[in-house]
Amino acid sequence: MNKIKQTELWIGGEHVAPSSGKYFDDLNPDDDTVYSRVASGTAEDMDKAVKIAHAAFKNNQHWLAADRERWLCKAAELVERDRQDYIDILVDEVGSPLFKAQFEVNYCISGLRAAAGVPRTLKGEVIPSDMPGAFSMAVREPVGVVAGISPFNVPLLKVTKQGAMPIATGNATVHLPSEFASQVALRFAQTLHEAGVPAGLFNVVTGNPFDIGDVLTTHPLVHSINFCGSPRIGKHVAELAAKNLKPVTLELGGKSPLLVLADADIDEAVQAAHLSIFFFQGQACMGASRIFLQRAIADEFTEKFKAAALDSKMADLRHIATSIGPIISERQRERVRRHIEDARGKGAEILTGGGWVGNRCQPTILRGVTEGMEVFRNETFGPVTALYTFDNVEEAMQQANDTEYGLSFSIFTRDIDTAFRLARQAESGMVHINRATIQDEPHVPFGGQGLSGFGREGTTADLDVMTQWKWITIRMT
Repeated sequence: MNKIKQTELWIGGEHVAPSSGKYFDDLNPDDDTVYSRVASGTAEDMDKAVKIAHAAFKNNQHWLAADRERWLCKAAELVERDRQDYIDILVDEVGSPLFKAQFEVNYCISGLRAAAGVPRTLKGEVIPSDMPGAFSMAVREPVGVVAGISPFNVPLLKVTKQGAMPIATGNATVHLPSEFASQVALRFAQTLHEAGVPAGLFNVVTGNPFDIGDVLTTHPLVHSINFCGSPRIGKHVAELAAKNLKPVTLELGGKSPLLVLADADIDEAVQAAHLSIFFFQGQACMGASRIFLQRAIADEFTEKFKAAALDSKMADLRHIATSIGPIISERQRERVRRHIEDARGKGAEILTGGGWVGNRCQPTILRGVTEGMEVFRNETFGPVTALYTFDNVEEAMQQANDTEYGLSFSIFTRDIDTAFRLARQAESGMVHINRATIQDEPHVPFGGQGLSGFGREGTTADLDVMTQWKWITIRMT
């Protein structure tokens, strides 16, 4: 029998026991066995972490761009070396199928290397002055302590985004991971420490985010916030940030559409749709939970998509062919069940799925979903999608844009003129032509609009919230 590991907080470059002396169970979602015992941080612990981060920020401003570049490049090498450790955590702690775990590790390596290129590009500008004899310039400076709050579904990807760029821009970070995904953040902290990142520049406080999240975001020494989670909590974070005039990046939910036009490559569209909604068993904000099919190809697409869903493997998570793993928690499983049963009870047709194998929901395809069903407008966050048929493209665009969300949008067509026209019409932060709705790269402006969030993430976009302009003038004699 394997001994259950117990983890502490990571503050000031060392493991620190929680002031409460309390720990909580972190469960393996595949069978709900205890994976680890995690320190339950308190408001006192969070205050300590922020103060240490602030002190570290002040004491480490002398480091050169070359130093930050070196730390981040070394961290990328260490993640490559320890790839299997990270994969094991992602599989066992959050129920990631192997393919998804590998994707996150690869993203982490790329994200660290992309961030390593930032320190040398933090450039200011010389500005012509209207005043005779005056020299005018503007420089970018770090903001100080950046708060990072991440979800369970892509914990390594998010801790990379919320950890690497603050270091690259000269800031310090206090990271609050999901209570369902603490271990990968703590492992990442150790990697940064081994790579040479000075103590205190990256800290992790684990615990119940409902108890300590506001302590982090409202702390007077926190000057920027990067939050990823639900729209409900995102609105709350935005309100707190606004009260204190703190810049904030919000990456929230989605109800992403995927349109398939009559001239599309159907096989490619089916493959992309499968990835778009069944990746990590649908627990992805970019999941294509609405698929719009032009009538001429609707039957062909539906039959092929049904076959692909039925062929989805629900086996050992470490088998590369497995695509469907467990839903993260009983609370989320109940949400998925409720959405399916509500749709069924109100007349929707279940073409495939709807059942469960342990904690895994079968890939579920619905037809006949209408207004008034929970799944029509709300995010399920599970392997559940609905098919809709349309006759003309303008009708489809109107339906696709009829949502409070606006994160990702896919269009399948061979007509490039049509593709670009629809891309411009799409009310979404990201549009992908002949590609899945699920796409992410470290250097792109990633983000959405409406209930999908505010601001953008990426090596260039992050400069808006992780640095601030300072105008300097000099009178020349």
